[in-house]
Amino acid sequence: MEILNSIKNLLVSWGMAPGTADALDHFIAFTVLVLIALAADQVCRRVVLKAVAQLVKKTKATWDDVVFDHKVMVRLSHIVVPLIIYLFIPVAFADTNAATVDIIQRICMVLIILSLLFFAHAFMGAVYSVYSATGRYRNRPLKGMVQTVQVALWLVGIIVIIGQLTGQEVLSLLGGLGAMSAVLMLVFKDTIMGFVSGVQLSANNMLKVGDWIKMPKYGVDGTVTEVSLTTVKVRNWDNTVATLPPYMLVSEMFENWNAMRESGGRRVKRSINIDMNSVCFCTPEMLEEYRKIDLLKEYMSQEHEDPLTNLGVFRAYLVAWLRNRPVVNTDLHCMVRQLQPTEYGIPLELYFFSRIKDWVPYEGVQSDVFDYVLAVVPRFGLRVFQLPSGEDLQMLIGKKSQ
Repeated sequence: MEILNSIKNLLVSWGMAPGTADALDHFIAFTVLVLIALAADQVCRRVVLKAVAQLVKKTKATWDDVVFDHKVMVRLSHIVVPLIIYLFIPVAFADTNAATVDIIQRICMVLIILSLLFFAHAFMGAVYSVYSATGRYRNRPLKGMVQTVQVALWLVGIIVIIGQLTGQEVLSLLGGLGAMSAVLMLVFKDTIMGFVSGVQLSANNMLKVGDWIKMPKYGVDGTVTEVSLTTVKVRNWDNTVATLPPYMLVSEMFENWNAMRESGGRRVKRSINIDMNSVCFCTPEMLEEYRKIDLLKEYMSQEHEDPLTNLGVFRAYLVAWLRNRPVVNTDLHCMVRQLQPTEYGIPLELYFFSRIKDWVPYEGVQSDVFDYVLAVVPRFGLRVFQLPSGEDLQMLIGKKSQ
């Protein structure tokens, strides 16, 4: 202060008006204060932050590396300049109007709050990166929770900034927001519903990143890639991306195939149609032939109350064949059954669970099984039913003409 007064007296002695000298004196003081604050900011960034970064690299922990990668500490260093000005502006303007100091301090406080908000936003992003990479939380919908906290922080910060600029108490501003609650509910409807739905999805373990879900009503069939506050992104199997609001997954039905992936097998439930005219009782020659088949020795050695049919023996053969395939999980249901006969024949359904659950290999398992079933049908004197084609009619006409 003595230095500033000396400068002011020197300017007055040179013939400058006292008011002008006073304004110039304050301008010089404010300029010096800003330069000191900027110098402190550079020291903080170039010396302190670099020293801390070198120290972080030597630690075994990974979370501190993520914090520096997201430039969290750089965001925090932005507080240095407004904080120094806020603290020392009363000293530089000690003999001036208190209103000027108050305005400058309010502006500095707004900058401090903004710096803290940006720091908190970046810090929450770093926390999400750390926890989403861990095995325990990798597939949890953490992004929606983080976004909720970030939005809440920004809302509170904006209210505090408005209070600083208007000079009103924060509590009075919050009370005034009660009258705007209906408008806020309308504006942030999707955000609020998304937050509530995200909490339900997470708490009930209904959905997480990596799950395979289906919503045929909306053409959704693929893997969940992102669960955020307002959207759930699903990459369909045709590589298109479907975006759904979280509340839709809570209010409407969807299929989650993750339980199947974690279970012992994926179900195969397909059938072929057997021509009813090819079903017959087994002759002694047929029984003798069937006894030579290894998979049927146990079945043929049993006593049966009713005469055996070729279809019954064929069903027993398929059950034994399925149970001997390593790809079939025999701890789960495995059977071959008849369905209600139709005009297309007798549907013979194979019902079992494949140990292979990934889509492409699973389809290969199904195809291999039914390739074999179709090829082995004639061995039991059966025929697969199919509607006559043009070639069948030509062969029939040719036989009649002969």
